Amino acid sequence: MLKKVKSIVITGYGTNCEMEMAHACRLAASDQVDIVHISALLHGEKSLDDYHFLNLPGGFLDGDDLGAAKAGANRILHAKIKGKGEMLYDQFARFIGEGKLILGVCNGFQLLVKLGMLPGFDGDYRNQTVTLTFNDSGRFEDRWVYLTVNRNSPCVFTQNMEGIYLPVRHGEGKFITIDKQIQERLHKGRHVVLQYSHANYKGATMDYPANPNGSVDGIAGICNETGRIFGLMPHPEAYLHYTNHPRWTREKLPEEGMGLAIFKNAIDFIKSRL
Repeated sequence: MLKKVKSIVITGYGTNCEMEMAHACRLAASDQVDIVHISALLHGEKSLDDYHFLNLPGGFLDGDDLGAAKAGANRILHAKIKGKGEMLYDQFARFIGEGKLILGVCNGFQLLVKLGMLPGFDGDYRNQTVTLTFNDSGRFEDRWVYLTVNRNSPCVFTQNMEGIYLPVRHGEGKFITIDKQIQERLHKGRHVVLQYSHANYKGATMDYPANPNGSVDGIAGICNETGRIFGLMPHPEAYLHYTNHPRWTREKLPEEGMGLAIFKNAIDFIKSRL
């Protein structure tokens, strides 16, 4: 008999998309979905060890006061779990080491980047090599975007996908690298998963507003070398049903929203390995 798939959605300190993310996991047939405040992890009341799928939702973690998700990253890196001789980061590291799945969306993507878990070159999940900074437009961008999917990426979450249409809602979504060498390594190592494109999903674009933030090479989402850690700025949990689509009253659309495929791929992958 197969074990139950257990998903955890971490909330607290300004995140605000946890309900939608948990709903996406349930629709994708996760057997158990828990929304857990990060303080419950820090007090030892909950443990990542008990789950298969870790979800880091969007929001304004710690008000983005030190830059998007930077304070939250420092908390994970340096906070001790009450009553246990380990740091919270140790649980994250163990989660990754066991080959489990992690999805970070918007603020959650920023968190993974600031922690160094993405792109995680050579299995180094602690040193930051890329970042997300202020949009070129100088303002918060709330719009829908077309994304082309890199079919050569090992990303578990985007298997059998060619393009996807999702909303973005961010002020600091511009993806940049330390230098050109890192930029080239992302492509060579197949870390680039999603790129902003035009409506035909053919190739990346730097044109605004199709590329809403000025991200280098139009990069909207990346994964680690195993494809089991995935972060993206657009919100798949915001397009789970056709009524989420901005033109649902004017176009004939499939009942299932395009974003749900990302969660279904994740849950299917986990079930195939239990």
